[in-house]
Amino acid sequence: MIRYSKVLGTGGYLPAEVRTNEQISETVDTSDSWIFERTGIKSRRIAGPDETASSMAEIAARQALEAAGCEPDAVDLIIVATGSPEYVYPSTACLLQQRLGINNAAAFDLQAACSGSIFAMSIADQYIKSGAAKKVLIVGSEICSRIVDWTDRSTCILFGDGAGALLLGASDELGVLSTHIHSDGEFEDLLYCANPQAATGEKRNEPGYINMRGNEVFKVAVNTLGRIVDETLEANNMDKSEIDWLVPHQANIRIIMATAKKLKMSMDQVVVTLEHQGNTSSASVLLAFNEAVRDGRIKRGQVVLLEAFGAGFTWGSAIIKY
Repeated sequence: MIRYSKVLGTGGYLPAEVRTNEQISETVDTSDSWIFERTGIKSRRIAGPDETASSMAEIAARQALEAAGCEPDAVDLIIVATGSPEYVYPSTACLLQQRLGINNAAAFDLQAACSGSIFAMSIADQYIKSGAAKKVLIVGSEICSRIVDWTDRSTCILFGDGAGALLLGASDELGVLSTHIHSDGEFEDLLYCANPQAATGEKRNEPGYINMRGNEVFKVAVNTLGRIVDETLEANNMDKSEIDWLVPHQANIRIIMATAKKLKMSMDQVVVTLEHQGNTSSASVLLAFNEAVRDGRIKRGQVVLLEAFGAGFTWGSAIIKY
């Protein structure tokens, strides 16, 4: 029997605090209209002082397990994608494992920036298809607000906090059709967050905040995501018209619209959470997917294309029959 990996359940969590464009404009030279016109963002969520990547991951993970009707101890592998862990080590995945009371699973973190959830899906899919795991819990959890310089107008307007989760399980029904992941370290300086305690050279003197050259990142992202759309469709011998939903990384509305145009898709077929969540990095695709599943837009049997682009550069896609 051919083994497939299938989405069994999804979950998501957003912190209670809302930070609006108007609030940001009180401390940096910007405005609600300026931010919204360039990014599509109106507000974002900010983690509370006692919240961490693992505490948010737990809430999203429990939702996904509940939706799947799965007990925590049935999970074979936990993968957490995050660029804002509370510790260098132990991993956020191990902290999540402890919170869930799971003792018989492997757990590790994955760092692929905003593409983290897609990379995690690709790894989980291989584990399941090879027979090495039956159920894999994937979580993207980020507290970007703590690695953003709130005096830097170019970055503080973009990012928000949250966690998304997805449980993949072995199935004899078609689920994940294919995943595609890529990286190119040549673009290191266009988007990075320094670790001054471990860095050398000039970056040793930089604070640990997100640095981004937005225009250059935008150009590479649009071209790269266009190529991966072609790669994904070609790999599955599919036509653009066979895609029911696009679930993109929520970085910038212009990038999302460019990808939709490439697919000749109406924006009504695109899941957009950017306006009130901002860029939640590795959590964004999973949060958007969870929202569309729970509000009934994405239905069982539909074909969904998920894609993301992030620092590294990293980029990837997953096409699934939900």
